[in-house]
Amino acid sequence: MEENLQQLASMLRNTLAADPTQRKIAEKYLESLEGQENYGILLLHLLDKGNEEMTVRVSAAVNFKNFVKKHWSINEDAPNKISNEARATIKQHIVELMLRSPEQIQRQLSDAISVIGKEDFPAKWPNLIHEMVAKFQIGDFYIINGVLHTAHSLFKRYRHEFKSQQLWEEIRFVLDNFAAPLTDLFRTTMELSTHHANDVNAVKVVYSSLVLICKVFNSLNAQDLPDVFEDNMSTWMDNFLQLLTSSNPLLQSNDENEAGLLEQVKSQICDNVAMYAQKYDEEFEPYLPKFVEAVWELLISTGVQPKYDLLVSNAIHFLSSVAERPKYKHLFENEQALRSICEKVVLPNIFIRESDEELFEDNPEEYIRKDIEGSDVDTRRRAAADLIKSLCAHFESQVVQIFSGFIQSMLQEYSVNPQKNWKGKDVSVFLITSLAVRGQTAKQGTTKTSELINVTDIYNGYIVTDLQLPDVNAQPVLKADAIKYLVVFRNQLPRELLVSSLPLLIRHISAQSVVVHSYAAHALERLLVMKGPVGSQQTM
Repeated sequence: MEENLQQLASMLRNTLAADPTQRKIAEKYLESLEGQENYGILLLHLLDKGNEEMTVRVSAAVNFKNFVKKHWSINEDAPNKISNEARATIKQHIVELMLRSPEQIQRQLSDAISVIGKEDFPAKWPNLIHEMVAKFQIGDFYIINGVLHTAHSLFKRYRHEFKSQQLWEEIRFVLDNFAAPLTDLFRTTMELSTHHANDVNAVKVVYSSLVLICKVFNSLNAQDLPDVFEDNMSTWMDNFLQLLTSSNPLLQSNDENEAGLLEQVKSQICDNVAMYAQKYDEEFEPYLPKFVEAVWELLISTGVQPKYDLLVSNAIHFLSSVAERPKYKHLFENEQALRSICEKVVLPNIFIRESDEELFEDNPEEYIRKDIEGSDVDTRRRAAADLIKSLCAHFESQVVQIFSGFIQSMLQEYSVNPQKNWKGKDVSVFLITSLAVRGQTAKQGTTKTSELINVTDIYNGYIVTDLQLPDVNAQPVLKADAIKYLVVFRNQLPRELLVSSLPLLIRHISAQSVVVHSYAAHALERLLVMKGPVGSQQTM
């Protein structure tokens, strides 16, 4: 075996070579080995060799994960490249091997376990859950975090899979064996988070565990509210609230773009309680007012740096999930509370930031993907727009009145100095759109608008002027806003206005900004395929 391991290590080393020919030869050789009886087991032996260089061991782990992804699922139309004996051997040793491996290897093996588990767990691998739970008793949080990472990878599909008897039986098996130990681990970890609060290394390890525990909690509660979590709701919710209101400078990230562990924990907790508010509101109701207050304070005190974006988005999403429900209407109907949430939560999170401008200019494809392709679900602006929509469901006239004063003020400032105050107009157009849209589809754009807002008058008074400027390269963000407005409200704007906009859009195809000329092309395509009155096949 040693000779085979040396040959395998040499080929894996060659896959990292600078010479593409050498890499290709090595990759072809490794591919030819996949049909051999014990190839997967050989990779596991190699990645476990402590005297082998780390790059080779990590490469072996990556190859093993990809090998499992490619061949573990049995296809009746293809040969089975992993024998039953090899499968049994791999499942017998992989958990222990993962937990004693360095982190780089551990993550690869954890993902491989998830792939195997999707096919074999629990019917063909019932002892996996018992192996994992047994490690909770060790007290070594490096090992515990490896187990939690694997549990998260294994269980996260419960969040999205359709209900079925087979799925529920699997979840019930997991709950019976994993939920109580997870709850006990959560209690212990919370105690350690306080005990090690001033030890930078220890507290980071503990909070890494808390992030994973909160993620696993979400997965296990996604389909239904299990009895074990309902019975222990005070344990979970009281500690969630404590974490949400806690602060520790040792856990903060110095990178403005990367969230620290505390932000990750708080973000996941906001996601968890939003799920409870939406799906289990009767059981969650006693805890809800305190969480609303805590999330409110969190949003007011959180900065605008990109590292907080997911936290802010999830926190606002929680408020939206509460605000849209009639039974919680009383929490927001006070005029002062409503004005405060509009001014202190919504407004600070819809202004375009320096990082957004950089994205617009330096990574326009990503900006477009987020803005008009519907992948902005985790952005502050999208979350704020959803909150506006939820508030308008019960307090439309009050919300429109509150924002109208702000919009008028911003547009007035823009008219005095367009070059300096263009961000005020950008945020005004965003607000108007958020307030006006009451229903929309990806295919047709807006299908219903607020009766309190005349989208045609706004287009004629404030929007079209940006498209009529002689310089197609001036104020690119506002031009993109104007074109997007045209697309969003194309079914509400008069036909003659849409026809008159076509030459303006064609002009902007030549704009230097990738976002502007892409939006212009997108708008032309949307307008030209529009049909006439109901029953007519006439296009633009």
